[in-house]
Amino acid sequence: MAVNTSETSFNVIEKENDGFEVRLDGCLIFEHLVNRPFIFVGRGEETIDMYRGNFKIQDYLVERVPLRDAKVTKHEVGYEISFRRFRGDEQILSIHLTKDGDALKVNFDLKDKSLNRFWIRVHADKEEKVYGCGEQLSHFNMRGKNFPLWTSEPGVGRNKKTYTTWQADVKDQAGGDYYNTNFPQPTFISTNKYFCHVETTAYADFDFRHDDFHELQIWEIPSHILFERASTYKKLVKRMTARLGRQPELPDWTYNGIWLGIQGGTDVVEEKLERAFQKGLKVGAVWCQDWQGKRVTSFGKRLRWNWQWHPEEYPNLDKKIHEWKERGIRFLGYINPYVVKEGHLYEEAKQKGFLALAEDGGDYLVDFGEFYCGVVDFTNEKAYEWYKSVIKENLIDFGLDGWMADFGEYLPTDIKLSNGQPATIMHNAWPALWAKVNHDALKETGRWGDIVYFMRAGYTGTQATCPLLWAGDQSVDWSLDDGLASVIPAALSAGMTGCGIHHSDIGGYTSLHGNKRSKELLLRWVEMAAFTPVMRTHEGNRPDDCFQYDGDDETLEHFVKMTNVYVSLAPYMKGLVKQNAEEGIPVQRPLFMEYEEDSRSYDIQYQYMLGSDLLVAPVHEEGRSSWNVYLPEDEWVHFWSGKEYHGGDIEVDASIGQPPVFYKKQSPYRELFDKVANESVER
Repeated sequence: MAVNTSETSFNVIEKENDGFEVRLDGCLIFEHLVNRPFIFVGRGEETIDMYRGNFKIQDYLVERVPLRDAKVTKHEVGYEISFRRFRGDEQILSIHLTKDGDALKVNFDLKDKSLNRFWIRVHADKEEKVYGCGEQLSHFNMRGKNFPLWTSEPGVGRNKKTYTTWQADVKDQAGGDYYNTNFPQPTFISTNKYFCHVETTAYADFDFRHDDFHELQIWEIPSHILFERASTYKKLVKRMTARLGRQPELPDWTYNGIWLGIQGGTDVVEEKLERAFQKGLKVGAVWCQDWQGKRVTSFGKRLRWNWQWHPEEYPNLDKKIHEWKERGIRFLGYINPYVVKEGHLYEEAKQKGFLALAEDGGDYLVDFGEFYCGVVDFTNEKAYEWYKSVIKENLIDFGLDGWMADFGEYLPTDIKLSNGQPATIMHNAWPALWAKVNHDALKETGRWGDIVYFMRAGYTGTQATCPLLWAGDQSVDWSLDDGLASVIPAALSAGMTGCGIHHSDIGGYTSLHGNKRSKELLLRWVEMAAFTPVMRTHEGNRPDDCFQYDGDDETLEHFVKMTNVYVSLAPYMKGLVKQNAEEGIPVQRPLFMEYEEDSRSYDIQYQYMLGSDLLVAPVHEEGRSSWNVYLPEDEWVHFWSGKEYHGGDIEVDASIGQPPVFYKKQSPYRELFDKVANESVER
């Protein structure tokens, strides 16, 4: 029996033998049969151990109960479905299905409060593909894998079959795996043209390994789940970001040139800038993460973590920062939400009761690798206001125009917070809360949209409060899971989750277990970066093991060339960033977002569309002078040679300095693209 109402865009259709199905605009979302229920509840006892941001999570499952008996009741607005284990048992759970705008909203009412495990199965078909779940660095199409969703260090290597990962696991429990990410999110987009968002901050595991259902596991009963459909992927992300929020436009100064990551003090910055200017390098900013002091550990070069200018490290910075700005160079710094024990900020926070405590009420310190820090408790309103004042006074008032807002993923789970919520529930919420601290500081000083901070950690809510993502701490190598290639699916998956402005450390960051950044890797990385929203270098954790942008004249000249390309493309890039801010359509987007009928495009994760008109296929293997590219059926022009193609698999010259990039022949920006390419070749 079909139970329909013209007041909703979904149907609950009752079937024989007490079964039913739920459809949204004709798309099957849930299917329930007595012998094949779609909801399970249970109890579990988790054990969570953290070592320097890497988490070992185990669950002892006490019970998992299928809810077989269901009763559908139609109300004036929506439906209520009550669930029992078997007919005649006590009711365990009820769900309420209502229309929320154009979305199906599923609310949950748990009767047995002792239950802390929840599984729900969303209908799937064998050919379906799914994307999103935050920033995923190994797999863009997540079908065939399960994805635990817990913000953490991504790991070093991120592939259990590699030597680097094995070494990292043996030495520091820090190897990671394909699913580890700084930015998880319980949101995905299906090729059945719907998005699913689960409103929860608990540990979750989204399992896409089954042919006929996706099983979403959450370690609590979620607040609600949203499903919404659209006719195209662009409309779908537009609807999704209308709910989750959108990043603002980047300020105009962003596009003035590369952001040079420099450490070592005022004189070093001056010397490096002078050499860069002599070569003609366009510099938009200098990013000096050690502006507040440095420390050296066995990991490499680290920072002081006491968030104020360090005059011994950077003499006269209070004057130089304004001199550089007059020359068009912004100064960017670094901050994170922890305060080092030996610093004055720690003492102030401790005296005022602004630090999170141990479960017994005592002091709690986090091991960050040979130094220890307190956790500023952002659930304490006064602590939240205090840390905003630290940002306002020590960063904004000092003259910084941006900073890396790092380390949102480290909240321990054995900690006591002011709001009384378990740290296991607040852990995933922490990155978005940290982003909001920064956001509110800028809003209150009138600098939102002018100052840029960038983050690697994220969760639901990051979309509206973080202007710029960066891909985290890639290894300085060619590996697919943790090297240059990994930042491409990272950008694509983040874009499918609502964060469409993304960039990476040029050359990567992590030099461990024998990894050393080569000149070729650096040259290839900057080629890719020229076709992303922001270009920013990083010296790496061990600068002496990493070839640098000014390592020789040839490299510096290559940076000049690629930065000129980036700067010249600003009119096009600004339009894409504006579209992301207004509609949520990402700057870097999968090929299928532009070519929905092209079946090949749905499995391509190492190429991307830069807007609607440019296709970029970065070279991510060592020693290559040509590169294989897939072009959807269209009229394409090779960016550097002007040669025309009409789609399919092609092999093109990919000499260093000419990464595989193509534009649409009919693009309204063709004149700009031709001009940029010709100027680059002439130089």
